[in-house]
Amino acid sequence: MIFGISSTGETVEKLTLTAGNLVVGILTWGAILQDVRLQGIDRSLTLGSNKLADYEGILRHHGALIGPVVNRINTAEIELDGVMYELEHNHDGRVHLHSGTQAIHRRNWTLVEHSNTHAKLTCALRDGECGLPGHRTVTVTYQVAAPATLTMRITATTDATTAMSCANHSYWNLDGTTTWAGHRLQVDADSYLPGTNECNPTGEIADVTGTPMELREARPLDPKIDSFNNNFCLSDTTEPLRDVLVLEGRTGVKMTMATTAPGLQVYDNNVGARPGRAPFEGLALEAQYWPDAPNNPGFPSITLRADQTYSQTTSWSFTA
Repeated sequence: MIFGISSTGETVEKLTLTAGNLVVGILTWGAILQDVRLQGIDRSLTLGSNKLADYEGILRHHGALIGPVVNRINTAEIELDGVMYELEHNHDGRVHLHSGTQAIHRRNWTLVEHSNTHAKLTCALRDGECGLPGHRTVTVTYQVAAPATLTMRITATTDATTAMSCANHSYWNLDGTTTWAGHRLQVDADSYLPGTNECNPTGEIADVTGTPMELREARPLDPKIDSFNNNFCLSDTTEPLRDVLVLEGRTGVKMTMATTAPGLQVYDNNVGARPGRAPFEGLALEAQYWPDAPNNPGFPSITLRADQTYSQTTSWSFTA
């Protein structure tokens, strides 16, 4: 079905996927995960909008597939094969955030396949777009399976050495409440990346033990106490698909997140975004490579070469 017409005159479609107890809405704009409905629950479990203008504006990160490089590049520069590439300074006048104004979440993707249970979309980046080399193709497939699992598979290729690190940027509130207060969160990570006051990684890889980032055992969250805009270090490289996170609301709705990615960003949404809604409405949970990797040689590399294929699989399973 037609979801809307973009400011550039493009027709944006909404694709509905259904299996078991799960109904999911996907937009061709930004490959956005727009709506997630679990049977017996009278609300969407992810924060979204029914207005395309919101996704072109203030909600441009909600539910979107962000790339080619998600999160921050502190210096807004990337060196590839001895050549320095200047990126857009689109955050605080000096930081490169979420690939800037040409990013894949700010485009209408091409629909390749669509059935009741899956949708496959693709997005092409020309050489030089987002400040990076290579003609690149990013493909994502969303698929639902009974009883209630959504799986996202991302691949990307390039014809020249480039950088690639994509992430779905959905916000989650399993209770439909004003904030995520009272949700219980568990993250299977022994270390995390501390941030500066501007939320840029300091370069340190810190043990979670004895810190507010200790989430290896599930605990309830309180926005008056808890503050998150950090990458949890799941591994040093991609791994086979494994469970990494459990989020459970007070109502008993539970989401288990699995990924092959080496990192997971947890963001508390402390500034709010949805029109008329309060800060801390939902938690952003982003499976990714570690942020600012090009400036930190000890972080997993996000370099992608012409003979390689970038790949990430992430899944969300729901129970009530």
